[in-house]
Amino acid sequence: MIHHISIPANNPLHVAKVLAEVFNGKMGKFLPNPNSYMVVAGDEYGTLIEIYPLGSEIIPGQGDQQASFQEAPHPATYTATHAAISVPTSLEQIERIAAREGWRVLPCNRDGFFDVIEFWIENRLMLEFLTPAMASQYLNAMHPSNIEKLLADFAQVETRV
Repeated sequence: MIHHISIPANNPLHVAKVLAEVFNGKMGKFLPNPNSYMVVAGDEYGTLIEIYPLGSEIIPGQGDQQASFQEAPHPATYTATHAAISVPTSLEQIERIAAREGWRVLPCNRDGFFDVIEFWIENRLMLEFLTPAMASQYLNAMHPSNIEKLLADFAQVETRV
């Protein structure tokens, strides 16, 4: 189970405010990395998203030192990193928030397995949001009793591409 993730943003404070709205959660400063914020969903899983300034990199410590942060001089605009996250809000609420921000939002079906909402933060980083109904569908698709069928079906999708 994933409990928290970190994402980069051009405007971490603004992104934290928007995500707190989507999650019906709370936001605050994330002190280990300057100009960073965190959004806490307040759910039973401890869901948290850390929002760092674009260009932040987490680097390993030496010896018994913990990881630390550094700034990349030329950060990438896009990334392959994304997450599917259950949210308590509806598709309509998410669409309104994205429209207000001028961010791309798109309800999608992932090859007949489950539905998600592509939510493009600052039009550069995608999070897949799952409404309560979508989360139920996703959990059913990913249930241990369905894994073999899911993997076989994914293999068939790959051969069609």
